Amino acid sequence: MRSERHFVLVDGNNFYVSCERLFRPALRHRPVVVLSNNDGCCVARSNEAKAMGIQMGTPYFQIRKAFEKAGGIALSSNYTLYADLSTRMMSVIGQYSDRQEIYSIDESFLEWEGFRHFDTERMAIDLRRKVERWVGIPVGVGIGETKTLAKLANRLAKKHPDFKAQGYCNLPGLDPAERQRYLEETPIGEVWGIGRRWSQKLETLGIRNARDLSQADPSRIRSTFNVILERTALELRGVLCLALEESPPPRQQIIASRSFGGLVTDLESLRQSISTHAARAAEKLREDGSRAHLLTVFLHTPPFNPKEPQYHPQVTLRLKTPSRDTLTLTQAALRGLEAIYREGFRYQKAGVMLGEMTREERIQTDLFEFEGAASRGERDRLLATMDRINQAMGRNTLWTASQGLTTKEQAQGNWRMNRGNLSPAYTTRWNEIPKVVAR
Repeated sequence: MRSERHFVLVDGNNFYVSCERLFRPALRHRPVVVLSNNDGCCVARSNEAKAMGIQMGTPYFQIRKAFEKAGGIALSSNYTLYADLSTRMMSVIGQYSDRQEIYSIDESFLEWEGFRHFDTERMAIDLRRKVERWVGIPVGVGIGETKTLAKLANRLAKKHPDFKAQGYCNLPGLDPAERQRYLEETPIGEVWGIGRRWSQKLETLGIRNARDLSQADPSRIRSTFNVILERTALELRGVLCLALEESPPPRQQIIASRSFGGLVTDLESLRQSISTHAARAAEKLREDGSRAHLLTVFLHTPPFNPKEPQYHPQVTLRLKTPSRDTLTLTQAALRGLEAIYREGFRYQKAGVMLGEMTREERIQTDLFEFEGAASRGERDRLLATMDRINQAMGRNTLWTASQGLTTKEQAQGNWRMNRGNLSPAYTTRWNEIPKVVAR
């Protein structure tokens, strides 16, 4: 008899690369890498690039000549495009269950429960086809009795020769002996949540693969490591320990920062950078339904260049009343910047960190919070309107003046990231929507 509860992990295949290929079909079947901030390291690789031996996190300058000689294409990270396509993909996936946990930008858990004769394999096939047809992103589907097993099944669906062609793996539908063989073929370091340090220690104890861990004594695992790894071992046995998190817990800290495209010396460029980070942090606060009591501003000079004078200041300000207001947080951040800025240094990075979060419904407000300005209700409506416009028309459609008075001024600021191979914002800017030309 089939289990009445299954967990499903749906994961975009080479997600960043797939997003780029969606609007540039000429990139298909060619080696493609997507680079990190300032076009530094490889953070996404096509299967063709992986076949060349390019590892995740490889600095691009080390492979550039050989990669381009082989016909490879390197692209700058287009976070706006990826976020928009992720939202569309998650919306389609969510049609297959009323219980969904969006785990990351390209991963989503579903829970299927209460259908004893549920044809999970047919549903997995239909899900894959619909996501690719409606969104254009290929996905892998892993099915298991627990989240850990669903994660393992998803890995098999994407990498194991027995499942790679079909794109899904249904562990509950396998013969028990066959299932144990696949667990044995999964190295311990590939099990969800087990990093390099834990895998090395587990191997010294004779636990070298997922099957070994599933058969280990849970109490011994807990005493040697912790309760988290004990739960992983139990989940590999099919014992449910990790529930679906349909509403992720609010963040306890928000950091908005970026390394600059070049070294920055002038205060005005730093003001634009800090204002932009403060605005982004405020947006995240409102997304979480939280407010922050503490705001930290920090600057960094190049830490690995001994020829550069070193200066890594930071200052923390306590707000009179916890806030999620872009203008309030920006003003506080600029006061912090004025306090720590020193001439004579060349800065490589700046950022804003928010802490001591409080849920919106628990706020004790100050009667004079907006004294001399708009009422709290009017300010909240203003911020909500700003967020809706930026979500609909693209980030920074509306912005604060301290971020730069014009879009040209913002784009040309040397504090911006280097993104020399940035693709258009195909889905979020009217002037960059792809055009179909009849021939």
